[in-house]
Amino acid sequence: MNINYLICELVDYALKNELIEKDDKAYAASRLLEALGLYEFSEETVGAHRELHLILSDICDFAFEKGLIENDSVVYRDLFDTKIMGLLVDRPSNVVKKFYELYKKSPELATDYFYRLSTSSNYIREDRIKKDLKWKHSSEYGEVDLTVNLSKPEKDPKAIAAAKFLPQTDYPKCALCHENEGFCGTLTKAPRQNLRQIPFDMAGSDWYLQYSPYVYYNEHCIALSREHTPMKVNALTVKKILNFVETFPHYFIGSNAGLPVVGGSILTHDHMQGGRYEFALERAKVDTPLLFRGFEDVYACKIHWPMAVIRIRHKDKERVYELAEKIFDTWEKYTDESVDVYAFTDGEPHNAITPIARRRGEEYELDLALRNNLVTEEFPLGVFHPHPEHHNIKKENIGLIEVAGLAVLPSRLKDEIADMKACILGGIDFDALESTQKHKAWFEKFKDNYEFTEANTDSIIKEEIGKTFIRVLEDASVFKTDKAGKDAFQRYVDFVNQ
Repeated sequence: MNINYLICELVDYALKNELIEKDDKAYAASRLLEALGLYEFSEETVGAHRELHLILSDICDFAFEKGLIENDSVVYRDLFDTKIMGLLVDRPSNVVKKFYELYKKSPELATDYFYRLSTSSNYIREDRIKKDLKWKHSSEYGEVDLTVNLSKPEKDPKAIAAAKFLPQTDYPKCALCHENEGFCGTLTKAPRQNLRQIPFDMAGSDWYLQYSPYVYYNEHCIALSREHTPMKVNALTVKKILNFVETFPHYFIGSNAGLPVVGGSILTHDHMQGGRYEFALERAKVDTPLLFRGFEDVYACKIHWPMAVIRIRHKDKERVYELAEKIFDTWEKYTDESVDVYAFTDGEPHNAITPIARRRGEEYELDLALRNNLVTEEFPLGVFHPHPEHHNIKKENIGLIEVAGLAVLPSRLKDEIADMKACILGGIDFDALESTQKHKAWFEKFKDNYEFTEANTDSIIKEEIGKTFIRVLEDASVFKTDKAGKDAFQRYVDFVNQ
C-alpha cells in the first residue's frame, strides 16, 4: 500500500471521526506530508475503512524504511504515530470551547464528546485495550470485576539502553502534569501530542479533566491539579470530590489514600480517578446502620464489603463534608493495638482514608474506606496489604480501583494462566515451569475440588483468582469481617461519637 493512499486513508478517517472538517482536508494532508518528509500528494478515493491502528502501523513501516523512525520497536513507533495523530487534533482552546458549549446543554453531552475525541485521536489506544483480559466473579459481596492489564506496552530494552545517554530533563515534572498536553515525548516520557485536557474549578482551585489512556473501566477519567503538588488526602479532598460530582453528576470520583503502601503509584502529583461505571462497591448492601452524634440527619452505615467502609449520604453536600471531616480527624489519631491499628510509630503517620463520591439522585453519597500502612518484620510490604500467600496473584498496592471492586492484575498472568492450564491438562507438575512454580501452593489448595477438562479449566482458574482477589481485599481491611474485627470497628465508631 503506497504512502499517498495511506495519507488519504488517514485524512478520511479524521474527517469521518470529526477530528477535522471538510475544509481542513488539504491542510491536514500538507501537515502529514511535512511530517513524512514528502512533497508530492494526490487525492485518492478510499475504499473499505480500516481500523486506525492498521493505518498507523503501515505509516510507521514507511517511516522506518525512510529512516524517520530510528528503531522498529513499540517505543519509537509510539513516539512517531502520536506525533502524526497530534497533527489532526484541534488545538486545546477550541476543544475546551466546544466542551463547554456542549456542557451548557448537558454534562453528559460534553463528556461524550471529550471521550470520543480521546479515542478517535488514538490517545486511548482501543486496539490495545481490547487485548486486556476481563471477567467477573460472583462473591458474597456481589459481582466483582477482574482485569489483566495488557494495555501498557512492554519496555523496549534498546530504548531503555538509549535513554541512559539522553539529557535528564524536569519537563514535564511527572506524567500527570498539565504540561504533558502536546508534549512530544522522549524514550522515557510518553508522547502526548494528542492529549487534550479540560480546565475546571475544583472547590476553588484549578484542575484539569482528562481520560486515562489505559481505561480500566468505562470512561475512566483522571482529575489532576494544575499545580505539581504532592498528594494530600484529607477533609479538603472530600470537598473537592463532592464538588466534582456536582459538576459531573453522571460520574463517580475517588482518591487513593495519600500514604505509601495504601496509596496510588503516583504520590507526587495531586490527582483523582473517576468515570462512568458502577462498581461492586456501589452496589454493596448495608451491613450495619450507623448513627453519628450531631449528624442524626445524615444517613450512615457500614457496608457489607471485605474492607472497612463507612457510607454516608445526604442531599446537602455540606453535611456530608462535615461528617467526613470528623471521620478524617478521628481516624488520623485512632489506635487500637488489639487489631494492629496504630496511628503513629516513631512519629510516622499510618492511618489514611480512600474516599469515593457519587450521586444518588439528588443526594451526595460518600464511601470512606479506612486504611493503614503499618509495616512489620512479618509483613514488610504492609500489615494491611496482600499477604504473601496471595502474591502469586496480586502483590501490588490495593488502590482506589481495587477498593471499589475491580482487580487490576499484572500482565504476567495472561501467560501464566495459559501455562497453568497446560500443566493441569497435561498432568505436568507446576514445578516444571518457572512461570507456574509460584502458583503451586495456591493450586494445591483447590485442585481436589474440581474435575478439570479442556472446556472448564480456564474458567476454574479465573474463578479461583476471583476468590483470591476477595481474600486480598480482606487482607487490606483494617477491621476484619470476623467478630473481633466487627467489635473493633464499633469501638472506632464509639470513639468518633465521644
